[in-house]
Amino acid sequence: MIHLMCGKKTLLPYLLDRGYSVIDYVLISHFDQDHIGSILYLLEEIKVRNVIIGKQFEDSKNYQAFLEIVREKKIKVQLVEIGQRINIEKGLYFDVLWPNSKKVIRENNINNNSLVCKMVYQDFSVLFTGDIETIAENAMLEEYKNTNRLSSTILKVAHHGSKSSSTQQFLNMVKPKIALIGVRKK
Repeated sequence: MIHLMCGKKTLLPYLLDRGYSVIDYVLISHFDQDHIGSILYLLEEIKVRNVIIGKQFEDSKNYQAFLEIVREKKIKVQLVEIGQRINIEKGLYFDVLWPNSKKVIRENNINNNSLVCKMVYQDFSVLFTGDIETIAENAMLEEYKNTNRLSSTILKVAHHGSKSSSTQQFLNMVKPKIALIGVRKK
């Protein structure tokens, strides 16, 4: 319920106060309540043109609610996985780094197959990690070894900074200048 209230009392009023009545893109990392609750409300209340989600390997009530809303509102949904690029506009794109349908992680399936993507704009980048845990970080380290694909200016720290994520090896590959942790007041 708190996540619905955040959308109703904070997110939507913030957007409307700044003159936004249409959202071009919404990116959803996965369908845990703390990542989707406010977004479901937002999808119902404001025009959204495109939603990007990772390939799903487990069904949930939140995912079913999402599907019902996007059908009803006729919102375009782009289902992506590793290796795809989402071009937003000239010079701005997202590279999808995870999930990988050839290497689905069964342990804590929804979190560990979260959409992980790197937003790139010129020399600036942000790595969005959803709620991946050590097992997914290790799979990504193996996937991208000997590359700089994970290296990013800013890291959105996985799983709200919990001890199940952000191994030293993963941080060493990302090499962020800034790390952001999404948490809420208790």
